[in-house]
Amino acid sequence: MENLIIYGGSFDPIHNGHLRIARAASLAYNADVLFVPAQTPRWKEPEASAEQRVEMLRLALKENGGPSFSIDLIEINEISEVNYTVNTVKSLKKKYKDREMYFLIGADQVNAFPKWKDPEIIASLVKIVYCPRPGVEIDDSIVERYSMLRLPYDGSGPVSSTAVRNLQDIDIPLTVRDYIEKNGLYYMKKVAPYLTEHRLNHSLSVANLAYRIALKNQVEGYHKAYIAGLLHDIGKNMPISEQRKIIREHFPEHIEDPEWSYHQFVGSYIAEHDFGIKDEAILDAIRYHATGKRHMSPLGKIIYASDKIEPTRGYNSRPLINACLKNYYVGFITVLEANREFLASKGYRNGDCRLSLECMDLYLGENEND
Repeated sequence: MENLIIYGGSFDPIHNGHLRIARAASLAYNADVLFVPAQTPRWKEPEASAEQRVEMLRLALKENGGPSFSIDLIEINEISEVNYTVNTVKSLKKKYKDREMYFLIGADQVNAFPKWKDPEIIASLVKIVYCPRPGVEIDDSIVERYSMLRLPYDGSGPVSSTAVRNLQDIDIPLTVRDYIEKNGLYYMKKVAPYLTEHRLNHSLSVANLAYRIALKNQVEGYHKAYIAGLLHDIGKNMPISEQRKIIREHFPEHIEDPEWSYHQFVGSYIAEHDFGIKDEAILDAIRYHATGKRHMSPLGKIIYASDKIEPTRGYNSRPLINACLKNYYVGFITVLEANREFLASKGYRNGDCRLSLECMDLYLGENEND
């Protein structure tokens, strides 16, 4: 390809929306895509270091990129307080002097473009391409003034780097997610203080298993399984006296339920109020992950099962995991039956918890009807 698309940004972190846009632009303009991560963006302070953002970008391109994608570290290697696009473009024009150049920006950057340093010079050196985004209103006069091109693509999805950092969306390459977990970045910094190391490892295991089950079963909104799984025990280590206060104030209908079940309601409260999770499917899955309930959602069934069978539990749960991967509903029923037998072997009675009794009566009773 003779055409070259410059795709700059902080990539804090890179997500699948970035990759989908880059792929669409590459096809639309028959061009290679050059990712140019910023060292010190003018308008924002990246949360991860430059080295970490570059490594996540490399992992993402290795997993979901292609021969037309590459990285240029011109801004990372530049010793400057602020990276100015105009300087980057001038340097890249010299470096790739035989290429027709495009500069790809997001819809949210169109209206701010006149505030960039020397926007007229940028527009004279490269063809500026923007990708439309639902909810972002474009100033057509700016598009016309700088002869911007509209990328004929609207499938990037609602994901944003901000949403990923805050654990409100996790539509990122798996290798990037793994890197975030292992290096304690972004949402991991916020989750970790709530949990002991053991409980955090359990929650990560539940999150990754739930994601696998939801993805394998093509459950709509499968990314939500990871979020619900990671946060399902977020209230587990809160002192029971504090849990009781939250139950009494926000879930009074459950004050007479067993104390061991309090943490699931507290967890949904923390997820909503401390982590800003507003998706009711996620909150509901957290709210009943320990006890189950009547008429559980697909996500609720997956989180319930994943919590009981994740690999760090210390027993051979592989047959149950395989059952859930094959068919999440059948797997859930199998896990529910196994859990009933386990509780019976420990001397627990189903009637000790109303919610568990109702769940098992519905799904394991003779007149099962979901």
